[in-house]
Amino acid sequence: MARLLLLVLALAVAPRGARPQPEAGLYSAGDPLVLLGAATLERSVLNSSSAWAVEFYASWCGHCKHFAPTWRALAADVLEWRPAVILGAVNCADESNEKVCRDFRITRYPTLKFFEAFCRSPEDGKMISHVDSSPQDLRQGIITHLEKYQDVYPPLKPASTEEVRGFFQKNKIVYLALIFEKNNSFVGREVTLDMQQYTNIAVRRVLSNEEELVNEHNVTTFPSAYLLVSNGSFSRISVQEEARSSYTSFLRGLSGINDKTLILKAQNITTPPPSRVPGAEHPTETTHWKHADNSKLYMADLESALHYSLRGETERFSVLEGERLAALKRYVTVLAKYFPGRPYVKNFLGSLDTWLKNQKESNISCSALEEALKNKKKAPKPAILTHTMTWVGCQGSKSHFRGYPCSLWILFHLLTVQASKYKARAAEPLEVLGAMRGYIRYFFGCRTCSEHFEAMAAESMNQVKSLDEAILWLWSRHNRANARLAGDLTEDPKFPKMQWPPPDMCPSCHNEVSGQHVWNEPTVLRFLKMHYSPANIYFDYTEPERILLARQSQEVEVGDGEKVMGDGRADMRRKEGGENRREEDMEEEEEAEERRAEEPDGVMMEREVGVLERRELHRPSIIRMNPRGKELEEDIVDLDSFSEQHFKSKALKEAALAASRKRRLSKRDTIPLLMADDDGHQAFDYVAAWERLRQRGLDSKQLVGALEEEGSDSLRKSQWFRVLGLGFSRLDVSLCIILYCLSSVCLLGMYTFFRMRLRSRKGRPGFPVA
Repeated sequence: MARLLLLVLALAVAPRGARPQPEAGLYSAGDPLVLLGAATLERSVLNSSSAWAVEFYASWCGHCKHFAPTWRALAADVLEWRPAVILGAVNCADESNEKVCRDFRITRYPTLKFFEAFCRSPEDGKMISHVDSSPQDLRQGIITHLEKYQDVYPPLKPASTEEVRGFFQKNKIVYLALIFEKNNSFVGREVTLDMQQYTNIAVRRVLSNEEELVNEHNVTTFPSAYLLVSNGSFSRISVQEEARSSYTSFLRGLSGINDKTLILKAQNITTPPPSRVPGAEHPTETTHWKHADNSKLYMADLESALHYSLRGETERFSVLEGERLAALKRYVTVLAKYFPGRPYVKNFLGSLDTWLKNQKESNISCSALEEALKNKKKAPKPAILTHTMTWVGCQGSKSHFRGYPCSLWILFHLLTVQASKYKARAAEPLEVLGAMRGYIRYFFGCRTCSEHFEAMAAESMNQVKSLDEAILWLWSRHNRANARLAGDLTEDPKFPKMQWPPPDMCPSCHNEVSGQHVWNEPTVLRFLKMHYSPANIYFDYTEPERILLARQSQEVEVGDGEKVMGDGRADMRRKEGGENRREEDMEEEEEAEERRAEEPDGVMMEREVGVLERRELHRPSIIRMNPRGKELEEDIVDLDSFSEQHFKSKALKEAALAASRKRRLSKRDTIPLLMADDDGHQAFDYVAAWERLRQRGLDSKQLVGALEEEGSDSLRKSQWFRVLGLGFSRLDVSLCIILYCLSSVCLLGMYTFFRMRLRSRKGRPGFPVA
């Protein structure tokens, strides 16, 4: 009970800004279309007496932003077509709508689907082609679907001679408008739908091959319109242009023609506004601006990119198989290797990488992947990834600007730079770029954006021959994309697209030769390695680990539903009385973060980077460096107990779990070393390393760089060195090497001395000679 109470209190004090907020879309409540969501989509579209044309989009998608004015214009154009057909839109980027978009089989954005009246299943939706379509093309496409799937009022099929001659006997209306046209014309059907909301008039189309009616009314022009009145009069509709708009305007101006909606208003019968359906939510967009510096990277952006790319994008597919599954595995492997994240995130990526590599089947279901991504199972290593999206450096002036695409670019720039630092770990120069290409091709939701990147990759990516070239290739392609989108509809007016880095950030990166701008690529490369460095990552607006742990613990259910922490080490820490100390450490860290936030940005960055560069991160030494300084004191390592705890492989430790519980790890024990396996990064517990480094006084910003260095050092060591260096710090190993060199020199000197003395004695008289 006390444990659950602590969890509830932790969630209660969570900042409001950390909780998921509805993603404002590309359309507002004032637009002439219905805004649908998780609570209203199925209820409105399925089993409806009206047909529906629905756009599924993502507010961050560039092509969706281009298409939004077209869909909005179409909605206004066909507003009078209700209730025959209704236009709607769903923002799949809103996390509350992700599941319903997945149920409707949406994998790319934007996707247009037509649902006939009284359809029963999301699978009944028919795709509407919209590539480079105009409102007229889309309007005609909807008509084709209406005519094909809906055999109800209003009749869109051509009228016969018998129907026209007996029309007034069967229908008590005043006017009948006949639109004579050819078979491929849409004018008659469009006018029919335009006039369906008006009383005392009906519209029918008559094809040119209906010879009896054509000859009877002496029709020679197609299209042309004729008006029949119930009193028997007949006349041609005289308009300036034989077009839909002219016919509709003329017919609505006839005497006795009334709009049904006006009649309902006169009778005080209210109907929902055009863009609303009962029960639908229509949030207003509110932007809370966060202070950000474009010279910095923000962990909130990076973790948000991980969250959306791994959960929002991959879970759209019911089954992952073939090249798509292989692309996901490559992407996660690269993240597990090179992402310089917080320890819980590093453990999460390592666990996910291990899980994917252990899947021997040729496909993975969405439900299985979802369970792995939620990480609900109690694991020996605590692993957490944020469930929210918080944009700091990638925030836009409106919610649909920048955001996820911006953070994804930054993520891959960071990965290419990280890979160049650890050359021994990179299988090939295209490791990161290849993972990026596969991810964007198979998972990135914006169809047009994916095609543009694939075209750039097919053009020159295979020419990259080194890790530094990979950094420059991605930089140049990003600038090419910026040049293409400068001044575009997708551009944030407060953050115009520019060639990066700008002169104010890197003056020496820019040169001018014969009046032409030229990049100084060696300088650009150095700048990129400095900018996309863990030392330049800031933790503003990230959720504290205790909040993430508390939220995850509420989602974890074991056995009969008891809520437990996802951290496998938490029980041990609580039993040893260490939980209170951990809470105090977190409070101290938060206070330190608040003090740093009050400092000027330049001062804070210079101080922290300087401290990080000067500080030597090392393992505990068996040599006491300064007995008078308590902060530098280290315990002497018991090599026997250390070997017993750490020399076993991970598999053996899991097999002997019952026996290992009897041993207690010392609070001042060294950081767990990598076990000898092929994927060493998966066996490294970053949370344990984090706890050890925190005891040395490092703050959050310094910890990420130190943690990355600690993990990378372990990964770069070969197996024999890991065994020989067991329990020793860098200083210890260095001293051993120095002593070995001195001993060698001493032995060589002794050998030389005695050899020379032996030769001198041979030259003396009386020296015995064999």
